Amino acid sequence: MAIVTVGRKSLADIVGRLVHLPNRTPEMAFDGIADQAFAEVAPYRYGAIAVGYYSGSSEWERHQAGDEIVMVLEGRTTVVVMVDGAAQRIELHAGELLVVPQNHWHRFEHSEHLKIMGITPQPSDHSLTLPAG
Repeated sequence: MAIVTVGRKSLADIVGRLVHLPNRTPEMAFDGIADQAFAEVAPYRYGAIAVGYYSGSSEWERHQAGDEIVMVLEGRTTVVVMVDGAAQRIELHAGELLVVPQNHWHRFEHSEHLKIMGITPQPSDHSLTLPAG
């Protein structure tokens, strides 16, 4: 029988240790420079619950194993989700959340002092440019 460990974590403490990344660019996803702006809160199912703190824009990403839940804790952002070949832009503010459907390319643009929590299935695909199809 497997041993299950149950514990609680302080989201405020974890987010409080993040270092603001003031000018995030899509390229930063591939160079490790943004590590202090992001932290894993806990593993969850086939992925993780994670937080980040930045301003700027992210690379394109998609999650083939399930939907991603993103919640804005502080700040604001615009999430661009590709739906049937068209970009849908959804502006999110503190206290709002969005479920990004499985296998849909998306990115975060024009984020301002964004503290965000994501429940993200893995694996994730990442791209600097929007992949065709």
